[in-house]
Amino acid sequence: MRHSETDRPNGSAAAASDLNLLRTFLAVYRSGSFTAAARLLGLSQPTVTTQIRSLERQTGRELFERRPRGVAPTAVADELAARIAAPLDALAEATGHGPPSRARPAPVHLAGPAELLSTRALPALAPLVAEGVRLRVTTGLSDRLLDELRSGRHDLAIATSRPRGRTLTAVPLADEEFVLVAAPALAGGLRARLAAEGPGALHGVPLLAYAEDLPIVRRYWRHVFGRRLNCHAAVSVPDLRAVLALVVAGAGYSVLPRYLCADELASGAVALLDEPVDAPINTGFLVQRPGTSDNPHVVLVRDRLLRAARAW
Repeated sequence: MRHSETDRPNGSAAAASDLNLLRTFLAVYRSGSFTAAARLLGLSQPTVTTQIRSLERQTGRELFERRPRGVAPTAVADELAARIAAPLDALAEATGHGPPSRARPAPVHLAGPAELLSTRALPALAPLVAEGVRLRVTTGLSDRLLDELRSGRHDLAIATSRPRGRTLTAVPLADEEFVLVAAPALAGGLRARLAAEGPGALHGVPLLAYAEDLPIVRRYWRHVFGRRLNCHAAVSVPDLRAVLALVVAGAGYSVLPRYLCADELASGAVALLDEPVDAPINTGFLVQRPGTSDNPHVVLVRDRLLRAARAW
């Protein structure tokens, strides 16, 4: 069926309609709910819902997973937000429809390992907090935190591995070196035996670990000793600071990131059992989700962490 000239949508009107759909999509993506986006845009919640459904029909893909509290973006939404956020923000600023310059920026949602956040990242961010930057911090394992980052729950995350896929932006943050340590009273005799007998010298000495499957210790054994670890933890506690406290107290030995026990090594509270030429190293990454560039404090936090990490 052919359309007459009067039946065809006006080109400029259609473009404006599509632009409005994208603006609505970005508001939902950033706010995490249709209701919050409606308040931001001055629209009704049913209008926002209708516009998102219209955009989903146009793309042929689901953009948001509906949840009891708000929505979570799909991978398609992450990719779309990454493509359109900067151009739409620039257009809004050029036309005078950007966010009010005096509006207080939203808190920055930062996630990462509890130990690194506590001992390195948060102290580095203290000057920003004093200047008015607000932080909302979540701790946990990288896989879960990266999934939450994709869904929009966080703005930035420190991950112990590079995220897969291209929906997240990741840059190397810092390397952490792993060291084999014990309290000085234990280390004195063990160090010589370890050098003479190899890792078998540690059999019978309590092993203190972060997790029951011993991921850090197993990696050290493979990398340094070239063999599989064949023992169980005497204590397993999901906080490396607690593991360090047990080592200092003389409960046994462990493998820890050097940054975490640097002060104790310097003071003599713990001692190295081994000093391999090629110590195992893990690279941490600072990861950012698309669609957060409108909050200037996210940029401040990101840049401060990248600068501070050079000395970690």
